[in-house]
Amino acid sequence: MTDLSLAYLAAGIGAAFTTFGAGLGIGKIAAQAMDGIARQPEAGGEIRVSMIIAAALIEGIALFALVICFLLGGK
Repeated sequence: MTDLSLAYLAAGIGAAFTTFGAGLGIGKIAAQAMDGIARQPEAGGEIRVSMIIAAALIEGIALFALVICFLLGGK
């Protein structure tokens, strides 16, 4: 195996871990938000806004990590 093929392999594995971790994080946020809304329906709007902000932050970090993986894979 050449160095370039190992870089592509590492970028693919890094992208997979990033996507998997982001999916788990967003799933946990959604589950906890639904639990909170079920316990206190009157706080649903505030919980929903907080959930969307947290999910957006996780998506941003995941996108940044994917860009880093592909940049390192291209070297």
